[in-house]
Amino acid sequence: MALEMPEIIGFAAGFCSMASFTPQIVKTWREKDARSISLRMYVVTVTGFALWVSYGVMIGSLPILATNIVCLTLSSLILAMKWRYSHRPTPPASGLEPGL
Repeated sequence: MALEMPEIIGFAAGFCSMASFTPQIVKTWREKDARSISLRMYVVTVTGFALWVSYGVMIGSLPILATNIVCLTLSSLILAMKWRYSHRPTPPASGLEPGL
């Protein structure tokens, strides 16, 4: 099956969307800190990707379906880390101020 230009562009756009989540996932995973992540934003993002997946199924578009399944998974992972790392106790302060 040869891909036509609209499908190639669709996959390229989806790849860019998928790649955009990677830095946030890596940073949050390494630091185990998700305080700077907006819960509302990622709830809306996950909902949007779920709707895109539904739309992709309805119209039978492989680029929309495949890339949005991956984006849904990645954004759900960030949302899960937000929930997990936001419910961890914060370590006690050392009592030392920077520069002392």
